[in-house]
Amino acid sequence: MSGYDDGMAVRREVLGDAHVDRAIAGTTAFTADFQDLITRYAWGDIWTRPGLDRRSRSVITLTALIARGHHEEFAMHVRAALRNGLTSDEIKEVILQSAIYCGVPDANNAFRIAAGVLTEEGQI
Repeated sequence: MSGYDDGMAVRREVLGDAHVDRAIAGTTAFTADFQDLITRYAWGDIWTRPGLDRRSRSVITLTALIARGHHEEFAMHVRAALRNGLTSDEIKEVILQSAIYCGVPDANNAFRIAAGVLTEEGQI
């Protein structure tokens, strides 16, 4: 498989077919190169590396998204974390830990977003 094919397989496993299908359907001539980049680089080169399992990658990703205030991406990756085997309690602990190092206001937003996602997913 190519980096793109590997990346697309992992992207679908982590984010779900529905999300990936929406992203692909929304691709335009303007955004096609970006979609190719994230599929090859983020999903094909990084998420497929053997050094960390997907649960660990999800923990890191959630923390980074909290720190940077990327709320839309955070919601998407809460769903991905569930697919990667994290429990709602583990996601709560990631947010609590992030409150110390990323800031209470960022953790407050993360709890709000995660609660919405976890409720939608029937986890709380």
